[in-house]
Amino acid sequence: MLNLIFTALIVFSAVAYLYFKTKQFRTALQAERQYHRSSASAALGAFMMLFGANQLLLFSGLITYLVAAVFILLGLYVLVHNIRARNHYAGFLEEERRLNEK
Repeated sequence: MLNLIFTALIVFSAVAYLYFKTKQFRTALQAERQYHRSSASAALGAFMMLFGANQLLLFSGLITYLVAAVFILLGLYVLVHNIRARNHYAGFLEEERRLNEK
């Protein structure tokens, strides 16, 4: 059952990555592009972290634990870094939209 939940979350994060990546390419505003880029990267970090956690449930062994730990730690770093970047660029979105209206 837990494997099914992880699989659903992995698929959701992959779809979120593709969604934000296409939004990134479709916008002309620089701050909004950076906002969507960091959102896509945060989804990719969640994907990596969830994939590593799922591997811990499926397989056992020292190599699996080491590789899963790398995926979880790297995914967590990417997730946290890009959430902070996303919050940073969120402050510029309204101002950039206002400046480009004129």
